Amino acid sequence: MDRDWLLTRLTEYKPADPEESRHHREIMTFVTEHSQFHDRSCPQGHVTGSAWVINNSHTHALLLHHKKLNRWLQPGGHIEDDRSVLDTALREAYEESGLTKLLLASESIFDVDIHYIPARKAEAGHLHYDIRFLLMAGDESQPRVSSESRDGRWFSPEEIIALNEGPSINRMVEKMKLFTS
Repeated sequence: MDRDWLLTRLTEYKPADPEESRHHREIMTFVTEHSQFHDRSCPQGHVTGSAWVINNSHTHALLLHHKKLNRWLQPGGHIEDDRSVLDTALREAYEESGLTKLLLASESIFDVDIHYIPARKAEAGHLHYDIRFLLMAGDESQPRVSSESRDGRWFSPEEIIALNEGPSINRMVEKMKLFTS
């Protein structure tokens, strides 16, 4: 995992609001202080990669109904053998959505967030230090739901806000509006 690449992107990143600024500082500290920042065995948590996927007309974003967390979320997940967290976000977007044409809007970070993952089976509760990138679907095809999700579909910004999945999701909706205007 390319730590220097991630630290450079984090240094260049400008958070959108006070909550994201706090998350940004904590992620910078975590990555700087933990050489195994990407390893799932790190007891404090680990960096994850996510993708905010918008359709090619920039009017809808893709959300998946996550089985374990019982929430509508963007595609994303754990770092595996990926060279960078961007590679993780791309891999997860393809795997979880079944979409075959995804375009990277920028190698710059789109959003950062820290969220708690509750204990489950043999895994203790921990934090996900989530790094998110903006992707665009190359066509308007419907997602194919993976085994990790119950459902997946395109939502308008208004529909996403109505889901009330929290400030992190709502912040990405606001950023999406800025990107598409």
